[in-house]
Formats: sequence, structure tokens, C-alpha cells
Amino acid sequence: MAECENNHDNRLLSNSDTVHPNLSELLDRGWKIFEEVDSTNLPLGSSSIQVGVKRGIGMLEEASTMVAQLNLFSRNEELEEVSTADLKYLLLPALLGALTMKQTNRDKRLQIVQTARAYFMDFLRRCKDYNISHIKMPDPSCVDAPENGSAAAKSVPCPSDLVAMAAQRQTKIERYRQKKALETRLSHVKSAIDSGQDDDEVNRDFYLLNVQRWVTVCLEEIESIDQEVEILSKMDVLKQSAAKQPSQPVRPPMKPFILTKNTLQAQVFGPGYPSLPTMTVDDWYEQHRKHGVLPDQAISKRIAVDDDANAMEGEEEEKEKKAEKDDEESLLKARNWDEWKDTHRRGYGNRHNMG
Repeated sequence: MAECENNHDNRLLSNSDTVHPNLSELLDRGWKIFEEVDSTNLPLGSSSIQVGVKRGIGMLEEASTMVAQLNLFSRNEELEEVSTADLKYLLLPALLGALTMKQTNRDKRLQIVQTARAYFMDFLRRCKDYNISHIKMPDPSCVDAPENGSAAAKSVPCPSDLVAMAAQRQTKIERYRQKKALETRLSHVKSAIDSGQDDDEVNRDFYLLNVQRWVTVCLEEIESIDQEVEILSKMDVLKQSAAKQPSQPVRPPMKPFILTKNTLQAQVFGPGYPSLPTMTVDDWYEQHRKHGVLPDQAISKRIAVDDDANAMEGEEEEKEKKAEKDDEESLLKARNWDEWKDTHRRGYGNRHNMG
């Protein structure tokens, strides 16, 4: 009996898990996933974050399909005609665009930013239809890659460009101030909702403030996307031009040439410079070996000279030893030589061929 009850409970749990979420749950879950991804400290390119991004995009896309099927919004109605419960579904395109921008596929980056821009433009167009915010709509399409010469023209801005840049800067400053004011009001309203003051008026104010805040966010994102699209377009053009260039053929090795006027002159006078080789390495080695100028031969000659010098030094030492021992023959020869030098001047015997 207990086992049957447990099986019945398990079937209930499985049925509750497989129940398809309704429209409100899809929006809330997708919104929560965006807030978690936007505030996480993990790398945006990690697999867990990208899985969450894809799951959130799928939920919001399904919710958008359901909103279109139910015809919750129309250009013919005013904002006051939209119920408070349906106001939050105005945020679907903005949240879809924001989550799409969290994708990190580099190969499809251009497609990703263009898709996100389409979502942001859809959100701004719907807000303009309901007069939620009086803004100047951006260009409907992404900026194209600049034509040749336009970059050089833009390098030196004219006075009209400077005025436009100053006005754009002032617009950004004003938009930033509005965003901060909306965030401050949102924090107060959210605190009131958390404290239990969740009546229809407070909830309506909460969703309208969120919509107005996302208007400023979408305008900033579209400006950033337009700049990125321009860069990505230039990169694609460079890749295509590099792919179209023919590959350089392999050059044959260069043949040596002779700096002479003609072949006959080269045969008579040579090539004109002494740099051409005239023998192989083996021939050079054999020639130097015969002349005895190789490094190893020089070492052997040096050893032989050292041996001869040592022998001469030995003879001198032997003579000195004999003189020290008063050898009679050596002493007699030395005395006779000294006497002969006393009686004969220097060069006496060198009289050959003197006439």
C-alpha cells in the first residue's frame, strides 16, 4: 500500500514538472535568467552561461509567439487601454535583444548584433506607438560600410559635424540623467512592492518605469551596435579581398650570372670578380697539406722547432759543464783562439775575391 502511494506521488511530481509554463511564467523566467547573466562574475563565454542564455532566449521567444497569437497589443489603442497585467509583456523584445547580445559566437557575431538590433527597434517602435516615450527613432537599418574616401573626409570634421557632435553629446548626458532618475524611482517602487504594497497602481507604475528605463538602454545599445556593425563589415570586406587575391606562384631558384659583357670576354678575362670558386674543399685541403700550412701541421712543426732548440741548449750546457770541469782539450783550444785574436785583427782571414 505504501509502495502504491509512493508511486502515485512520483507520478504527480513528474506531471507537475512536465506541465508547460504559461505566458507569465515564461516572461518571469526569461527575465530572471537575464538578470543572473547580467550580474554574474563568471566569464560570459563559459559553457554554463551560454547554456543559460540560449534557454532564456528560447523562453522569451516562446512568450513573444504567444503574445502575437493573443493580439495583446494594437496600434489603434492607447496606453490606458492596456491592462496592468499585460504591461510587462511590452518588455519582451527588449529582454530578447539584451539576451541575444550576451551570445559569444565570433563566427556569427554580425548576425547576432543585427538580430539584437531588430529586437531593440521593435521595442522602441511599440513604445512610440503607445506614446510611452517621445524619442527620435534611430535609422531602421544598420549602418553600411563607408565608401572609399569617406574615411578621409571624416578625418577632418566640418563645423556642421562639430555642432552635431556637441548636440549628440548633450543628448547622451541627458539620457544618462534620465536613466539614473528612473533607476532611483524603480528602487523605491520595488521596495514598496516587497513590503506588501502590491496594488494595481503600484504594479502599473513599476512596469511603466521599467519600460521607460529600457527605452534609454535600447538607444544606447543601438548606437553601440551600429559602431560594431561598421567594424565587422570592414573586416568582412578585408577577408573577402584577401580570399580573392591569387596565391603567389613558387619562384624557381635564381641561376648565378657573370658580370661581363659577353661570353667571349668571360672566357678570356674571367667573370670580372674573384668571388667564383676555383676548387673544391677537398682540393683546397690537399693543396694546403702539401705546403704544410694546415693547423695540425703547424703544431707539429712548432714541436720540432722546440725539440731542436732544446737540443742546442743541451749542447751549450754540456760545453759549459766541460769548461767548469777544466777539460784540458777545451782549455787549450780556448787559449789558442784567444792568442790568435791578439795577433790578428778582425777580418784578417776574409780576403777572398778582394783583388
